[in-house]
Amino acid sequence: MKKITITTAIVLACFAANAQGNNGSFHVDSELLRTTSLMLFFILLGTFILAMVKLIFEHRIKNKLLEKGAPDDLASQMLQPVKKDSRDAIIKWFSILAGLGIGLFIVDYFQPLGIHSLAIMSVSLSASFLGYYFFTGRADKRA
Repeated sequence: MKKITITTAIVLACFAANAQGNNGSFHVDSELLRTTSLMLFFILLGTFILAMVKLIFEHRIKNKLLEKGAPDDLASQMLQPVKKDSRDAIIKWFSILAGLGIGLFIVDYFQPLGIHSLAIMSVSLSASFLGYYFFTGRADKRA
């Protein structure tokens, strides 16, 4: 449900950013609509495919465990659903989005857009992933 809400908010923010024409009337650019819907389609398709592949592989692993007659404690560990650590996911997305925002700010500052814009975005996203890596390494040492 959260993914649907976030995706809807992003799509509506795209429309709001480009909603007003020169005379102040509501105007939606067809190119913006086409691009946003295409991105949304590929995100949903990719999420669906990954979820289906995950379900199929989990089912195969569970069947093989039962066929091999694995010990009860191992089978119960493998058959339980995985609990995700929401704190790490939040920090990961914060670092990615912060790096993306900083990169976009720097690209806007050095205006003629070109290949250097891609380099700036790559470096800023890499730095955010590096920061997340160091954060998780420090968090593992504390635990």
